[in-house]
Amino acid sequence: MQEKLKIDKQLEKRCRNAARSIADDIQSRIEGYTTTAVERTVIRTLGVDGVSNEEIPLPNVVVEDVKRAGKLDKGAAYWFGNAMLETEKSPQEIAEAIDRGELSLTSLPERNFKEIKQLIDSRVAETVNKIEGSREARKDLQERFNLGPKPWLYVIVATGNIYEDLRQARAAAREGADIVAVIRSTAQSLLDYVPYGATTEGFGGTYATQENFRIMREGLDEVGEEIGRYIQLVNYCSGLAMPEIAIMGAVERLDMMLNDAMYGILFRDINMKRTFIDQYFSRMINSYAGIIINTGEDNYLTTADAKEEAHTVVASQFINRELAIRSGLKPEQIGLGHAFEIDPDVEDGFLLEVAQAQMVRQLFPDCPLKYMPPTKHMTGDIFKGHLQDGLFNLASVMTGQEIQLLGMLTEAIHTPFLHDRALSIENARYIFNNARHLGDEIVFKQDGIIQKRADKVLSETAIMLEEVAEKGLMGAIEEGMFAGISRTISGGKGVEGVIKKGEDYYNPFLDQLKEGLNI
Repeated sequence: MQEKLKIDKQLEKRCRNAARSIADDIQSRIEGYTTTAVERTVIRTLGVDGVSNEEIPLPNVVVEDVKRAGKLDKGAAYWFGNAMLETEKSPQEIAEAIDRGELSLTSLPERNFKEIKQLIDSRVAETVNKIEGSREARKDLQERFNLGPKPWLYVIVATGNIYEDLRQARAAAREGADIVAVIRSTAQSLLDYVPYGATTEGFGGTYATQENFRIMREGLDEVGEEIGRYIQLVNYCSGLAMPEIAIMGAVERLDMMLNDAMYGILFRDINMKRTFIDQYFSRMINSYAGIIINTGEDNYLTTADAKEEAHTVVASQFINRELAIRSGLKPEQIGLGHAFEIDPDVEDGFLLEVAQAQMVRQLFPDCPLKYMPPTKHMTGDIFKGHLQDGLFNLASVMTGQEIQLLGMLTEAIHTPFLHDRALSIENARYIFNNARHLGDEIVFKQDGIIQKRADKVLSETAIMLEEVAEKGLMGAIEEGMFAGISRTISGGKGVEGVIKKGEDYYNPFLDQLKEGLNI
C-alpha cells in the first residue's frame, strides 16, 4: 500500500500506547467476572437447545436455576457436569427436567471435580471440533471459489421473513454482491435470550437465530455453486445475548459478525461491565472460528458531526483493535468501521472524507476496513442520493477500503426494493472498474487540504486517547466522550447478569479457547 499521507509517527505512537493502556485497564476490570450470557453459551456448547412450553430457551432455564440458588459464581458448567454424573441423563434431558420443575442442579450431591471436569471438557471439545470443521469448510470453499476483487460489495436484506430474506440475498448475489448481511430485528439486542427456530415476523429486520443462520448459509452456498463465487454471510453479534449468537454463528459458518466493544453501551444503554465481558468472550469465539468482526464506529456519526468529531471515530478504532487483539483476533479479522457522513453542503467535503479514509487505511494497514455509506444526510432525493453513493464508492476505491456496505438511493424512504439494490451494485461496479487504479496514480500535496485535515484529526485523536487513558474508558464513557452519549458505570440494562467469579470458577469453553488461541 502506498503511503500517500505523511503520518506523524510520534502521534501514531502516542495513540497506540494510549490504546494499549486503555485495553489493559478494561481487561483488568473484567477478568474476575462472568455473565449470565457467558454461562448460557457454555451450556449451549454442552448440547442444550430448544425452548420450554412457554418458549423460554432452555439455556436460560438452566442458568436461571443456578443463579436463583446464588451459586453461579462457580460456573454453570460445574453444576451441569455434576448433574450429568449424578443422574446419568443427557444434557437435553437434564435441561428439560429442570424446566418441568423435577430437578434443581444445585440440590444434588456434589461429585469429585476431577470427574466433572473430565466429562465436561470432552463434551466441550466436541463443539470446539465442530467450530474447527466450519472454519476448515470455509477455507476450502474460499480456495475453490473466487471471493471477488476488493472492495467487496456488501448488501443488506431486512424483510423480517428469513425465507424472503433468502430470496433477496440470492438475487443480490446473482447481481454481483460479494457479502450479504441479514439485518437483525429491531431491538433484538435488548433481548436477554436468543429466539428459537426459523422466523417469519420481524420489524426492521429478521431475528438472529441458529436456524435462520443455517437456512441463509445453505441458500448462499447453493447460489455460490451456481455462479462460481463464495458469498460471505454476516449477522449481528451484539447485545445481551452476544456470546450466544457468536457460538451459533461459529457453528453455522458465518463469515462476518458485527461485534463492537462499545456499541451496546452507547446506543442500547447496556451495562458497561456486562458489555465488555461479553464482547471479550464473543470475540474469542469469533477468533477461533475465523470470523471477521465489523466494529461500529460509523454509528458515532449518526449523533455527532462527521467534520467536528472525526477524531472520536479514529480513537475508537485504536481501542477496538487493542481489545480485539486481547481476544485472540488477528489483524486480518478486525474489520474496523467508519462512514462517509460529511454533510454534502460542506465545501470540499469530499476532500475531507478522502483524508479520513486514507489516514485510517494507513494507520491500520492489516485490517479489512468496513466503510459505511451516507445515511445521515440522505434527504429522499433519490438522484442526489445516488450521486452521494457514487462519491462514497469513489472515495473507497481511491483509498483501498475492503468491505463496502453499499448505499441505497432510497435510504430513509423504505426498505430497499430489489431494483434499488441492483442499482446500488451497478453504481459500485461501474466506479470500481473505471477508477480501479486511481489511487496508484495520485499523490497529495504536503501542504494541501487533505494532508492538513489528516494531521488535525490524528492530533486530536492522540489528545483524546491520552485523556481516555487517564480517566479510564468507563469514566470517559460516563463523561460522554464518545458519540456525545453519556452512560453510567453502575447502570444500564443487564447489570443484574454480571456475576463475580468464585475462586473455584470453572468455564471449560473459555479454557479451551484460550489454549487454542494461545492467549
